[in-house]
Amino acid sequence: MNVQVDVQQAAVDTSALSSSDITTWITRVIAATGRSTGGELSVRIVDADEMRRLNREFRGKDNPTNVLSFPAGDIDGLPDGAMRPLGDLVVCASVVRDEAMAQGKVIEDHWAHMIVHGTLHLLGFDHDNDSEAADMEGREIEILLTHGVANPYGESPRET
Repeated sequence: MNVQVDVQQAAVDTSALSSSDITTWITRVIAATGRSTGGELSVRIVDADEMRRLNREFRGKDNPTNVLSFPAGDIDGLPDGAMRPLGDLVVCASVVRDEAMAQGKVIEDHWAHMIVHGTLHLLGFDHDNDSEAADMEGREIEILLTHGVANPYGESPRET
């Protein structure tokens, strides 16, 4: 599997995972789902002001959030063997840090969860209804537990 990840550090906050750790988590998600053989994506680490603007523009919510996913969708005309764009993740460093502290979580573990969650969105998973949410949360928990991170929901995933 070939994954190319471009990590852009646009926030001063230093609590973010390293570029190599972000790439590792993305690779783990892709391998665990089997939905892609690889591809390329960007991860932009931003401050609260940039995230608030993006969340307002794309989701109509006037507050910063932890992670936004922008799937690339199908792109016609790429040559055979070309890297397929998966999309972009935007992660707000201060929101992730503050959530981890408020929830008593290890910051690196919460970062891993946000990368796993966002990457699953890029691969077509969602949580618009209870069944989808149960599937997506179950996958998040499984991927994280497999790599030594506790269940981020602190309980069993939703029943389908």
